[in-house]
Amino acid sequence: MKTPRSRKFTRSLLLVPLLAAGLSGTAAYADTGSHAGTGVHATVDAAIPPICESTLPSQADDTIALIDKGGPYPYPQDGTVFDNREGLLPQESSGYYHEYTVKTPGSSTRGARRIITSDDLGHDGMYWTADHYESFSTIDFSC
Repeated sequence: MKTPRSRKFTRSLLLVPLLAAGLSGTAAYADTGSHAGTGVHATVDAAIPPICESTLPSQADDTIALIDKGGPYPYPQDGTVFDNREGLLPQESSGYYHEYTVKTPGSSTRGARRIITSDDLGHDGMYWTADHYESFSTIDFSC
């Protein structure tokens, strides 16, 4: 098992995550910033299962490192707005989510793997999809 890493997420404002006792895999966030008082992000959507960052493919680590550095990215689509057309992530205003390619070894295209970031949560708002937006998992950096 890998040791959890702490990273500085430079693209967005960070909110301090507060682990909610007894919520088994969900986390509560400080209600500050643009969503203060709205209840938005009071809890991570329980319908989105967590995935341990340590279990992601090594290419996901490479993508996260590029996100932390602010690029450069291997594909022109990386960093563009993800519109959440599927409606599987919490509903937010346009421009809130951004997508990044996770390379698939042997693929001649971008493949299906992506990391989606949410603008105000840093690492606490990263999502993984291995099937081109058919399903998502919240990336858990604590395991």
